[in-house]
Amino acid sequence: MSDQNTNTLPADASPEEMEAALAAHAAGEMDRLQAELAELKAKSAELADQFLRAKAEAENARRRAEEEVAKARKFGIESFAESLLPVIDSLDAALAIQNATPEQLREGSDATLRQLVHALERNKVVTINPEAGAKFDPHQHQAISMVPAEQEANTIVSVLQKGYLIADRVLRPALVTVAAPK
Repeated sequence: MSDQNTNTLPADASPEEMEAALAAHAAGEMDRLQAELAELKAKSAELADQFLRAKAEAENARRRAEEEVAKARKFGIESFAESLLPVIDSLDAALAIQNATPEQLREGSDATLRQLVHALERNKVVTINPEAGAKFDPHQHQAISMVPAEQEANTIVSVLQKGYLIADRVLRPALVTVAAPK
């Protein structure tokens, strides 16, 4: 027997003394193992609690993020709509004038168009209106036809309808005619 308690016993110890020493050692070892088990159980319970708290916190963060996305979808247009209200006011005011002269109508239309363009630009909607002679860009322009012209091939001859970008994404390409190859 190579246990510590048995090594401290005299060689002439009786079997009863040996058995008592082994029992005492076993009881001490059992107490130590039970204390270690209790400590491990406490650590396990603490880690389980931390895990549940972290899981709940992650779920709350996910739920808050979903709510923010829902709010952004629901109210994201609010700024844009708000910037269009002066345009509506101008159109209402123009329609309220009973005997407007053509000059007044033209002036009011120009002012209303400026308000509308400003409202679009404030909301990152930008006009695509290429100059004649500009290189054709299939990402921003849609060629309606190719026409013979005295300019370089694949360049814009005229714009039939303006296009629009929103934050660098094409909302509608500009409709253009393009110079045909010679």
